[in-house]
Amino acid sequence: MKAAVEQFLDHLIYARGLSANTRDAYTRDLGAFADFLAPQGVNTPGAVSRRLVVDFLAHEQARGLAGSTLARRLVTLKVFFGWLQAEGRLDQNVTEALDAPRLWQKLPETLAPEEVNRLIAAAGGDQPLQRRDRAMLELLYACGLRASELTTLRLEDIHLDDGFIRCVGKGNRARVVPLGRAAVEAIRGYLAEARPRLARGRSDDTLFLSRLGRGLSRQTLWRLVERCALAAAIRGHVHPHMLRHCFASHLLGNGAQLRAIQEMLGHADIATTQIYTHVDAGRLLAVHRQFHPRA
Repeated sequence: MKAAVEQFLDHLIYARGLSANTRDAYTRDLGAFADFLAPQGVNTPGAVSRRLVVDFLAHEQARGLAGSTLARRLVTLKVFFGWLQAEGRLDQNVTEALDAPRLWQKLPETLAPEEVNRLIAAAGGDQPLQRRDRAMLELLYACGLRASELTTLRLEDIHLDDGFIRCVGKGNRARVVPLGRAAVEAIRGYLAEARPRLARGRSDDTLFLSRLGRGLSRQTLWRLVERCALAAAIRGHVHPHMLRHCFASHLLGNGAQLRAIQEMLGHADIATTQIYTHVDAGRLLAVHRQFHPRA
C-alpha cells in the first residue's frame, strides 16, 4: 500500500501539477486510511473492498471529524483508486459508486457585509504593520483569494493602474481577478508608506512582508484575521477562507453570474461554485416573497 501511495503522490505533483498543500492533504487522508487498514491485515490496494471504505468513513465520523473533512477523504480515495484503475493496477474502482452523504456537505459560513467592514476597520491605523494588515484583509475580500495565494503574491502580480491582480491557485492554474477601489487604495498606501520600512533594504519581491522583512506564513495570516475578528466583536470562528466565502456569496447576492464567480475563484468545476447558491437561499426567499403574487 505504501509504495502505491508514494507513486500516486508523485503523480499528483509531476503529472497533474497540484500544489504542495493539496499533496499534503492527500497524504494525510491516505495515511489515515492505511492506519485503519493495517490492524485488519490489509496492506495492498487490491485487497480493499467497498465495505472497508465505508467502514473507514464511519470510523472517521465516529472520531468526530467534520463533514467537510469526511467528504474530502472520500474524494481522496476516489481519486486514488481511480488512478490505480487507470494505471491497470486494479480491475475495478471500489469507490466508484460511493458518494458523500448530504449531511457531510457543510455550507460555507459567511459574514454580513457590515461585519466584513468592521473586520477590515479593526486593522486600521498608520503604522506599517497596520497598513499591511488592512491591505491584506481588503485584498482577501476584494478578490476571494485563498490564504496561500495571498501570502505568495509578488509585486509583479499587482496591477493597480489597470485594476487587477494575477495569482496562481490550485493545480498551478493562473487567473486574473479584478481589484475594487478600496483594495487599490489600501495597497497603494501599504506600498508607499509601509512596505519600504518593512523591507529594510532587502530585495525580496514578495508583496506582503513580516516585521523582519520576509514573506508571511499562512499561520500569521490566520492569527491576523482571528485578532481582528476579536477586536471587531464578531462571534464565531473567523478565518481567512471565510472572506473568500464572503466574496462569492456577496457577489452572487448582488446579481453576479455564477460562471463569472467561478472564474474569479479559480474553480475548475462550476459544481464547486454552486454551493454558494445554497448560501444565498435567504435572498431568493426574500425575492420570492416580494414579487410572487401568491407568496
